Amino acid sequence: MSRAKKMLDLKPSKLTVNREAYPAYNRSVEEEYVQLLLTNTFANTFYADSRELINEAHSMHELMLELHPEFMARALVYARDKGFMRLQPLYGLALLSAAQPTLFAQTFPHVVKIPSDLADFMTILRGQGRGQGGRAVKRQVAAFLSSMSEYWALKYNGRGRGFSLGDAVATAHPKPHNAQQQALYRYVRGHETDLTNLPQLEALEQLKRSQNDQERIYWIRQGKLPYETVTSVLQPSVEVWEELMKQMPTFALLRHLNTLERQGVFGGHVHEGKLELKTSGKRVWNPKTYVTKVKKQNLNYVTERLTDAEALRKSRILPFRFVKAFHEVENEALRKPLEQAVELTFANLPDLPGRTAIFLDISGSMVGEYLQTGSVFALALYKKTNGNSLFWLFDTFVQDAKPSRHESIMSQAARIHARGGTNTGAPLRKLIHDEEVVDQIIMITDEQQNHGSQFYKELQTYRHQINRNAKAFIIDIAPYRNAMVPPEDMRTFYIYGWSDLVLSFISRTVKGYSGMVQHIEQLQLDAAEHT
Repeated sequence: MSRAKKMLDLKPSKLTVNREAYPAYNRSVEEEYVQLLLTNTFANTFYADSRELINEAHSMHELMLELHPEFMARALVYARDKGFMRLQPLYGLALLSAAQPTLFAQTFPHVVKIPSDLADFMTILRGQGRGQGGRAVKRQVAAFLSSMSEYWALKYNGRGRGFSLGDAVATAHPKPHNAQQQALYRYVRGHETDLTNLPQLEALEQLKRSQNDQERIYWIRQGKLPYETVTSVLQPSVEVWEELMKQMPTFALLRHLNTLERQGVFGGHVHEGKLELKTSGKRVWNPKTYVTKVKKQNLNYVTERLTDAEALRKSRILPFRFVKAFHEVENEALRKPLEQAVELTFANLPDLPGRTAIFLDISGSMVGEYLQTGSVFALALYKKTNGNSLFWLFDTFVQDAKPSRHESIMSQAARIHARGGTNTGAPLRKLIHDEEVVDQIIMITDEQQNHGSQFYKELQTYRHQINRNAKAFIIDIAPYRNAMVPPEDMRTFYIYGWSDLVLSFISRTVKGYSGMVQHIEQLQLDAAEHT
């Protein structure tokens, strides 16, 4: 009996229970796989630690590999390209490389996009006991390395810190196409190299020998040296951090706002003493121990960068990244552009037609990143309905969130806090009681109900009594493998993940598009150009 058959035989029947031992349903294996790819980053969650999630993920990848490898390949690409996820697609790609070399070759260039992807992929292979992965892997790695640039060598080599570009060159032995590429390969391997035609690498070597900030800033500018490279060879002063800020891509700038703030780039230079702490543990500037000097030019620079709509579109930053940065920084002047950035992230998404009910789970298991992200999604959805919607919060009770179309998404989201248990049927019961007619019902949740009536039972009642054609969308932002609605309900759509594709998918589906799994099944993988 195959491993997949054994796993399916052990799989519970369609009616099962969730992690709170409350009635739930199984959906298709394909849908569970998409959920895994778009929500599970191997980190601990409220109901499962990272080891349990890793074991479950491995089993799910192996099951899909045996049952439907073609769908697996498409889903890996979808998760990396549309869902902006990395580790799960890379983990699945590693398994695919051993069992399906042709599919692997087609999939690799769509999943391994940057050197850090390659480093993680090779690390996963080693963790699986696969060593260097064999010929099929080496061919793809060699082809990937043929695009190596000086920037890659600067930013991603990192000898001594995991699997480096030098390790990749030693593994795949790519053939250089010219003298410059040969010099790059030698450099990342740590060999003596003529840097005459490699000005960025020459700038780095000069930076290592610099004696003062004036020289350092000169070579940073000359080589356009990325912050990772600079911070790996020296401890930057405030002036050097200011220069590095101008070299950072949009995503890096967002991720390092807190660091730049702490280093005094936006003001608050240390005068004496240390940061004092409130009883809550939140850091605050103490005016007695700090001289606050707001550097308006740096604040203006950051504001312009983070509110550049086209740059934000190209950077493909997940919305929760803005939320994280918003909660990390202290300076109110830094929070304003973050609020604007979130608004711009969702600005180009299509509006939602019809009347919509939006339900956000605020139960205890949603605490932290789940609720922060869910709040942003819910408020973005509300704005996309142009106010033609209800927005309710629920735990075991239901509360009108009283949203505003004019106040920023971020400031409203900051007022939403986790509490209590989970009754997914409660908002539907209120919808029925109030005789509210809506065209679609959208619930953002981790689906771990532990109180009250079942969502599906109340959904059926709503359709029977109020609107038989109402569509339901469950935005599941957790990796737990169970569902509130059985798969035969063709008017309920499951959507997984953190990115703004969630909102665009809802809009398309309302207008008649198929579900997420069906959309992935229709994707065509281009043959790898370098197989």
